[in-house]
Amino acid sequence: MSAAPDAWIRPDWPAPANVRALVTTRDGGVSSGPYCSMNLALHVHDNPAEVAQNRARLAQYLGVEHDDVCWLEQVHGTRVIEARHSDAPPRADAAFTRAPGRVCVVMTADCLPVLLCDRAGRQVAAVHAGWRGLANGIVEAALDCFVDPEHVIAWLGPAIGPEQFEVGGDVRDLFCAGSPQAARGFNVLPSGKFLADIYLLARQRLAALGVHAIYGGGLCTVSDAARFFSYRRQGDASGRMASLIWLESACGEG
Repeated sequence: MSAAPDAWIRPDWPAPANVRALVTTRDGGVSSGPYCSMNLALHVHDNPAEVAQNRARLAQYLGVEHDDVCWLEQVHGTRVIEARHSDAPPRADAAFTRAPGRVCVVMTADCLPVLLCDRAGRQVAAVHAGWRGLANGIVEAALDCFVDPEHVIAWLGPAIGPEQFEVGGDVRDLFCAGSPQAARGFNVLPSGKFLADIYLLARQRLAALGVHAIYGGGLCTVSDAARFFSYRRQGDASGRMASLIWLESACGEG
C-alpha cells in the first residue's frame, strides 16, 4: 500500500498482521463543491468522472487493481455477499472474503461501518449498518459467514454520534422489540423524540452473538465537518467515505 493521505484512518485494533483496514475521509481526492474532495459515491450528484478518478486513486493507494475493490449498491437491507469481480455492483449491505487481495468496502455518511476479521487472519468482512439494517439483522447476517463468531474481532468506524442522532419512537420500538436491553441506547428528549447511540446498539448486537473484542467508536460524522461527509448535515449534497478491509496475504504467508 502506498502512502495514503495522513487524515485517513487506520483502525487501532489487534487484528492479525495480514489483515489490512482503512477508512477514507474527505481528503485526498479531486471532487469539488460540497463533495470536496474524496467523494467515492456514484449515486450522489457529484461528477461521475471525478468519482471514477477518486476510486482509481484509492485503488492505487491500496496497491490493488481497480476490479479488486468490491463496491456495493447499498440498500439498507440485510444481504451479505462474497466479494467477487462483478460488472455491476451487487445489491447488498455487507461483503466478506477469504481471498487475499480482494477488498471489501462499504460507503457511509452517518451510517455505521463495521469491520470484522477472525483472529486467525483467514476471513474479513465489511458491514454497512444504518439503523434499519442494524435493527433488522445485518450484523447477525454478516457473522453467519464466519465459522466461529466468538473468534471474531470488530471495529466500529465513524458514524453519527449519540449527541446528534435524533430519532422517533418508532425507531426505538423497533430495536426494543428485538431486545429489551436496547432501551439503554436511547435518551428521551423534551420533544418526545430520542437520541440514539448507534455505537452502543451495535455493541449489544455483537456481544449477543459472542463478539466481545470490539474496538473503535466515538468518531462523529455530523460534528466533524472537516474530516467527514454527513447526510444529516449536508442532505443530498453529501458525499460518502469508504471503510475497507482485506487480507494482504493468506495466513502464514508473506
